[in-house]
Amino acid sequence: MILENFENLNMGQQQIFSDTCNKLLSSGFLARDKKDNKEQYYFLISYKNYFDEFFKIINYEIVLDREQGAVQLVQSDNKNLLRLKKEESLILLILRILYHQNLVKTSINENVIISIDEIHSKYDALELKKKINKTDLVKVLRLYKKHNIIEPLGDITQSNTRVVIYPTILMAINTQQINEVYDLVNKIASSEGSE
Repeated sequence: MILENFENLNMGQQQIFSDTCNKLLSSGFLARDKKDNKEQYYFLISYKNYFDEFFKIINYEIVLDREQGAVQLVQSDNKNLLRLKKEESLILLILRILYHQNLVKTSINENVIISIDEIHSKYDALELKKKINKTDLVKVLRLYKKHNIIEPLGDITQSNTRVVIYPTILMAINTQQINEVYDLVNKIASSEGSE
């Protein structure tokens, strides 16, 4: 059935279908408001049943949140999860907290925008023995940019650079997970403090 559906698409649509599948497989997320995701996001919505059929064959499922403008590709048996290092996990949690705190300041049609300084401030507030250096932070932020969770609006190495946090952050770490991760962070901070 998937081949029949695929053949019903014209050449341009087939290319967009292929590009969208590849982007989802490589990044895991699509953000409607990210410029290089917009066309693929709306194409996926228009042909969601085609994508559902295709990804079902390889044991994936598309999770679509139209209200937030976010798409996530999830493997049914959770075999293809991204394993994060401690600093990557902490930064993801910080981004999620900053998203939540700044969401009330934005209108419905705006994205949350923070600065790299805010990330540093939240990280420093954890009072961990080891502070994150600029090189490691840049590396982590590039990872989340690749996964369509954030978009730096300038030179990512500068502390005053603004960063868009996309609603895909809500799918990357939901409220239940944030409470679990927050507890874990406190446990890590306690164990590091006692070393």
